[in-house]
Amino acid sequence: MTISTELRKLRVIGKDVLADGVVAIRLADPDGGPVPGWDPGSHIDIVIDESTVRQYSLCGDADDRTCLTIAVLREENGRGGSKWVHDSLQAGDLVCVGGPRNNFRFKPAPSCLFVAGGIGITPLLPMLRAADAAGSDWRLLYGGRTRNSMAFADDLVARHPDRVDIRPQDEFGILDLAAALDAQDADTAVYCCGPEPLLQAIEDECHDRPRIDLHVERFAAKERPADAVDGTFEVELARAGTSLTVDANESLLDALLRSGMDVPFSCGEGICGTCEVTVVEGVPDHRDSVLTEDEQAANDSMMICVSRSCTAKIVLDL
Repeated sequence: MTISTELRKLRVIGKDVLADGVVAIRLADPDGGPVPGWDPGSHIDIVIDESTVRQYSLCGDADDRTCLTIAVLREENGRGGSKWVHDSLQAGDLVCVGGPRNNFRFKPAPSCLFVAGGIGITPLLPMLRAADAAGSDWRLLYGGRTRNSMAFADDLVARHPDRVDIRPQDEFGILDLAAALDAQDADTAVYCCGPEPLLQAIEDECHDRPRIDLHVERFAAKERPADAVDGTFEVELARAGTSLTVDANESLLDALLRSGMDVPFSCGEGICGTCEVTVVEGVPDHRDSVLTEDEQAANDSMMICVSRSCTAKIVLDL
């Protein structure tokens, strides 16, 4: 499947080891111009080849327009993107980059708790700066496998010794989320990023704390629901004035591309938000990992790469 997203070429101007298995990549405009603006929580696409794209959170200074910085964890059992970054990408290389885009937007609040698991620290770093600038009362709970694997940990403790709790699993066990949440004010905003078990655990903890304002970002798609059924449905394209049938063995995105529609997309897994489309009529079968529960309940948009239709026909603003 060919990637469809607005791309630009940036040059790798730095590659540094941050921790065990983690490298930082700095990207700049090859002609010396400013890089695209972004805000905390944003990510970019890195195009590895014609059919492979990966998303990485920006972890640098949002006010610095000279370069974009990402940090990449080497995943031995991953799909190959992180190995390519670690083994093949070098200073001086030109890279096709899409974005930035933001599905994890930070909104300053009087009280904030940031919870990171491993490489999930990356989107939270710019949020810490923004929370500081806004005068928020914030804390960071940061867990990882070992202390040596936790990028930015030493710098964070040095800068904010009274706000940052570093909790390597081999020293402290799994993060005590209940205790961390119990110590917060009722209306605290919580931002969490990390592996799926951490995200599921904090969602479970916050379920019984309805006044906690929880925001999460996933690096991998949620598991497909066991009762999910891929049936055939009709799609009406409101602006194009045409309709098509999506077969049970194809995605809505594939059906649109098959019909000749030019629609933006990137990850194909419902985690990047590139393919979001407005729903005019009908009820989507939401299977993405981007929209919040409230946003999904509104049924006014959907991610066409993974989501389907609960109704026999769905009308899209295309």
